[in-house]
Amino acid sequence: MSVLTEERRQKKLEEIMMKKDYENKQVYFIGGGLASLAGAVYLIRDCDFPGKAIHIIEEMTIGGSNDGAGNPEQGYVIRGGRMLNDEAYENTWELLSTIPSLNDPDKSVRTEIREFDTAHPTHAKARLVNKNAEIEDVMSMGFDLSDRLAMAKLIITPEEKMGKARINDWFGAHFFETNFWYMWATTFAFQPWHSAVEFKRYMIRFMHEFPRIQTLEGVTRTPYNQYDSIILPLKKYLDQYDVDFKMKCTVNDLYFKNSEDITVTAIHYTREDAQGVIEIQEGDRVIITNGSMTDGYSLGSMTKAPVLKGKGNSWKLWDKIAKKKSGLGNPSSFDDDIDGSKWESFTVTCQDSRFFDLMEKFSRNKAGSGALVTFKDSSWFMSIVLAHQPHFLNQPENVNVFWGYGLYPDKVGDYVKKRMSDCTGEEILTELLGHLNFENDREAILKSANCIPCMMPFITSQFMPRSLGDRPQIIPEGSTNLAFVGQFCEIPDDVVFTEEYSVRAARIAVYKLFGINKEITPINQYQYDIRTLFSAFITSYR
Repeated sequence: MSVLTEERRQKKLEEIMMKKDYENKQVYFIGGGLASLAGAVYLIRDCDFPGKAIHIIEEMTIGGSNDGAGNPEQGYVIRGGRMLNDEAYENTWELLSTIPSLNDPDKSVRTEIREFDTAHPTHAKARLVNKNAEIEDVMSMGFDLSDRLAMAKLIITPEEKMGKARINDWFGAHFFETNFWYMWATTFAFQPWHSAVEFKRYMIRFMHEFPRIQTLEGVTRTPYNQYDSIILPLKKYLDQYDVDFKMKCTVNDLYFKNSEDITVTAIHYTREDAQGVIEIQEGDRVIITNGSMTDGYSLGSMTKAPVLKGKGNSWKLWDKIAKKKSGLGNPSSFDDDIDGSKWESFTVTCQDSRFFDLMEKFSRNKAGSGALVTFKDSSWFMSIVLAHQPHFLNQPENVNVFWGYGLYPDKVGDYVKKRMSDCTGEEILTELLGHLNFENDREAILKSANCIPCMMPFITSQFMPRSLGDRPQIIPEGSTNLAFVGQFCEIPDDVVFTEEYSVRAARIAVYKLFGINKEITPINQYQYDIRTLFSAFITSYR
């Protein structure tokens, strides 16, 4: 018998043994977002785990924060847009390279996105707009010597020495009036009171983007909104393997074995007003998305402002289990300061092309280029993005959709003398048109548009100042069957508020829980690349 034949025989034997080991074993994902979908794919693809034994429990009809819903009559809604990046989304692209496209099963989602982004590249020509509706020259970052020294100190200071320091603890007032801050803050949604550690991680992780932040050329766009372009293909893949989706099912609590280790024994849930318990057997696994950036969101309308809500079930569950066992994190660092973590977005559905035509003329960007436009002097610190059309699978040709947000929803507007949080969709759109000086077309645009505002109390909760240990490890010390995924677990060196963080967490969780000896694509360390460092240095003096 040849060595090759023996190796094949041994591999086949191992596969058979693996399947036998999985017999009657179940995996329960709590939360139906990207992390859970990715984890389910890794179980099927890399662990040969049976799809019928994978259960995804989600309280909504659409899981996670990668959403996109609506219709042309009632209006479309995108609560938020997540920035994708070719260089820094290592595991995301590897995952999507194995998921078939909805439009062409012979093409992967990764290939589909790459081809679309190549055909429709982003190159912002109106990145910042001032109070006079004039496009600013943003080639200079606007740093002075103190800004550069503070940035250098931030980069080299170890995280363990920074504690709960905020960004404005490291930088003076001048820094927050630079072109760099206006662009970086609105690209990634940072606030001055957010964690200096997270800001430091972003500066390192996206160092390659620093020299081109003014054009956003490094932003990778999907053909449609991220629900249609990413979540739906993942869902279809999992459906083919009969993965069990329990939608409109709320997990209220986890029960633990009375021992020093961390062993989940049962899941308590509510579904259709009936309560139930899932008993966790030996060999079963529980993977939880703790916390949610879109938890407690509220939608308004053209005639109604959204309301500000408090903690939803994802936060309540994490609060509850963290009190039961040590090592499960400290959710209060993220969910106890809504004023520090909220902002408001809005989605506008236009029944004609008037606004897009005006924006193309104003910005010099092709309509639907996906370039972010920020009104730097806006009291609400407002930005908008006009994505390529159609942005939804069911969007008619004559309908156009764009998205925007304001980082300061409690400030009074410049044209509408109300707080953004108190404004209807019509009033938010009126404020936007004022900043663009589109007054001559205001009535026509308002008549043909439907602006749906969305208040999100926890949208940047993952950026709130934290201490080491506030985010639990993916596999907590002493855990026998529990893992954490999503934006509120700890992955050294990686950055939250990204698709990559959720996907990487899911891959780590599955591989570690099942002892899979496969490589997890490492983080690209651009801070050690001489060319990247030199380019960043030159940019800081522009």
